Amino acid sequence: MELRIALVGLGFVVIWSSAFTAARIAVVDAPPFLFLAIRFAVAGILAVGAAWLMGQRLTLDRRGWLSVALFGVFQNTLYLGLIFTAVQRIEASIAVIIASCLPLVVAAARWILFAERLRPLGIAGLVAGLAGVLVIMSARITGGADPLGILLCVGGLLSLATATLLMGRASAGGNLLMVVGLQMFAGSLTLLPLSAIFETWEITFTPSLGLAFVYIVLFPGLLATLIWFHLVERIGATRASSFHFLNPFFGVAIAALILGEALTLRDLLGVGVIMAGIWGVQRGKA
Repeated sequence: MELRIALVGLGFVVIWSSAFTAARIAVVDAPPFLFLAIRFAVAGILAVGAAWLMGQRLTLDRRGWLSVALFGVFQNTLYLGLIFTAVQRIEASIAVIIASCLPLVVAAARWILFAERLRPLGIAGLVAGLAGVLVIMSARITGGADPLGILLCVGGLLSLATATLLMGRASAGGNLLMVVGLQMFAGSLTLLPLSAIFETWEITFTPSLGLAFVYIVLFPGLLATLIWFHLVERIGATRASSFHFLNPFFGVAIAALILGEALTLRDLLGVGVIMAGIWGVQRGKA
């Protein structure tokens, strides 16, 4: 059973980490907001349709609808909107390293805002994770990485952390797939007008764009979400979150393998420090 859970968790990590490379491919041929609006509309239809066939129904009260809307806006509109915009300017490996700091940011927020206790190992993990990010980012910025792209990623990371904190206070009421689909509709409905205002609707239809679209909709969009909630249900949020410490490694490795992005010894050192920091935070929770 433990081996099976480990393999499922590893599959989640690979899918989640590969999304940044797929995003980098997609934004070459399509505006990011428009691409995401269409992606969320398609994924929302698939998720809600499948949920309806499984017997799930809309049973949300006013607070539930508000939670769905807020989560959809923070995760889909802000986080992914900013990340997809950023990868037009910076490498996918930089984006995945910043986004992989989610457990560090969430732990720090809970420590500061909600007085959640951290053992010394957890505090050391926060410091190590920050140090690892600084090691990589300092080298990338001096090497010519776009500062605005990095700031967009940081904004996306903070938005995802907010969505994660909201998720911890919301309940799907047994209708998980239905709620996931509704959150995607929230992202689509907010991104479409933003795209109309800020983007020129020019799409170059290429095989790489088609493959990226299908992959992002089915795998990071739907499958990874369902795997994540399955892990949380089977082994608990804390143990499931421990898989996140593998994200920096796989994200950088996939970007280097598929996109040919440069990978230096300093990058590997920074990724190792970030992974150790995330592990320390997960193990150091009181």
